[in-house]
Amino acid sequence: RLVESGGGLVQAGGALRLSCAASGGIYSINEMGWYRQAPGNQRELVAVLTSGTSTNYGDSVKGRFTISRDNAKNTVYLQMNNLKAEDTATYYCNVKGVTRTGKFEFESWGQGTLVTVSS
Repeated sequence: RLVESGGGLVQAGGALRLSCAASGGIYSINEMGWYRQAPGNQRELVAVLTSGTSTNYGDSVKGRFTISRDNAKNTVYLQMNNLKAEDTATYYCNVKGVTRTGKFEFESWGQGTLVTVSS
């Protein structure tokens, strides 16, 4: 189960921090990340962080967004600075890992949190 928080309305140039906490029968997490989808567009990568320290950012957010993770809390954060109108979208948390029971690989998506940037 993934619980997201932190979306909202912000003016261009402002900042927001998204959080996503994973819980329930998790043995290990291999990757945590954020994707976004604006109306009429396909879902796109924002940022992902592997179980190590490897990160990957979408080209449009490099230098403005930072992904981080608290392993003890199974929580991933997305710090978004210098927000632009084109960042307006629903942001989805994504987690890939292994279940405690049966050691099955899983992939889960959050319910989405809306970020609106006014110009």
